[in-house]
Amino acid sequence: MKLRVLGVLSLLCVAMVIVVCSAILASASRELTQEVQINRVAALNRIAQVAYDAAVDGDSSQLQREMDRYSGLYGEGILVRLQEGTLRSGGLGEDRADVRDAVARANLNLSDTTLAPLQPFGTGSEVISRSFGSASQVLGEAVLEVNLDAAREKLRERWLVVGLAAFALGAVLLLGAARVSGWVLRPVHRLNSAVTELEATGRTSQLPEDGPPELRELSRSFTTMARTVSDSIESQRQLIADTSHQLRNPVGALRLRIDLLQLELQTPGEHTAAAGVLAELERVEEILDGVLKLAAAEHRVSEDSARGTLGPAPEGDKTAVDPFPVLQGEVERAGPAAGRAGASIVLAAPPDPVVQVSCNPHELAQMVGELLNNAIKYAPGARISVSVRERAGGAVIEVSDDGPGLAADERAAATTRFWRSPQHREIRGNGLGMTIVDKLAAANGGRLVLAERSPHGLEARIEFPRPSAWPDQEHGHG
Repeated sequence: MKLRVLGVLSLLCVAMVIVVCSAILASASRELTQEVQINRVAALNRIAQVAYDAAVDGDSSQLQREMDRYSGLYGEGILVRLQEGTLRSGGLGEDRADVRDAVARANLNLSDTTLAPLQPFGTGSEVISRSFGSASQVLGEAVLEVNLDAAREKLRERWLVVGLAAFALGAVLLLGAARVSGWVLRPVHRLNSAVTELEATGRTSQLPEDGPPELRELSRSFTTMARTVSDSIESQRQLIADTSHQLRNPVGALRLRIDLLQLELQTPGEHTAAAGVLAELERVEEILDGVLKLAAAEHRVSEDSARGTLGPAPEGDKTAVDPFPVLQGEVERAGPAAGRAGASIVLAAPPDPVVQVSCNPHELAQMVGELLNNAIKYAPGARISVSVRERAGGAVIEVSDDGPGLAADERAAATTRFWRSPQHREIRGNGLGMTIVDKLAAANGGRLVLAERSPHGLEARIEFPRPSAWPDQEHGHG
């Protein structure tokens, strides 16, 4: 936007400079033309007076001396036609068409003493003429050559001065236009950045109040609105986290009471009913744990997005780490559960050379653990492969299985809160695992990609950019 506004202002500035310079140059041309014309008309009138005296006295010697003296001083020719003959000086003769025309007009008692406006570039001279004699009789004609080279040189000098002044004025106007456009548009750019930040993080910093009064008022209104929206989002997030946390105490007490109640039960039917209640209670606990994890993951996304807008993350929040030991630890931890489900987990050999990712180690372990738990739960008896490899521009952590997999539309919806595939309705779960992985991946600058594994199964990839995108953190890794 600034370039467009500056372009329009620049065109207006250039047009204004051109108009002003054109007026100044036209005025200078008229001034110099008038100055030359006045001087030469005065000289022509003097020559005409001397020529009149010569015509009356019949002696043209004085006239010839005056003509030669003038031509010698100014380098301009003179032609005077008397009834006795024609006198010449400075090489001016009737062989020139303009001289013949001037003599003819003067012979008709028509004075031609007007010069055309000067132009800075050109060559050649002009002639002016007049007749002399009595009121009733023309005694002769006088023609004066006007050399305009000196006047043209002076006009070129003025053009140069005006051109330099125009360049300086144009530069000042363009600088002023840039300052004015920056002053007007700076609040607009800040407002746009604040809107982007609010959309990404749910909060924004207070906008400085500068620029035109209307934009200052808009900045104040937006800051107030953004603060209200941020407080509302934070209150909702905190309410979810607090509610989930507070529910753990009564749920724990309820579990204790059920355990005590089971000790008093006598019949198999009563024990079966109590086991059903306990299973539902465990499902509630699982949902509460998932909600707490999701709230923490969304808070991390908000923090990371805000840092991306306002500045780099603090030292140690993201670190360039070797993900293979993390994968190794999570595979060992998930091994017993996989064995009970009849599944096997295969960890691929570490890449050589070592591949690093820029990620919080604890959150990386949580993401890999969630993917392994999903594969064990929803692909029982499957072969689960875990690997880390380098790719163009970064690294990929992959957890795949040869289970039933998900359809394309199901993969697209898998990161939605509480979404579960219709084919997994009978399997206990809360539908938050993939959502948590997706949020944590985004908080660490990566992304979760779900794809079909050939010939069947699900392939979950966490793609990270190259750690060099955070050079300070990479160099700080020991």
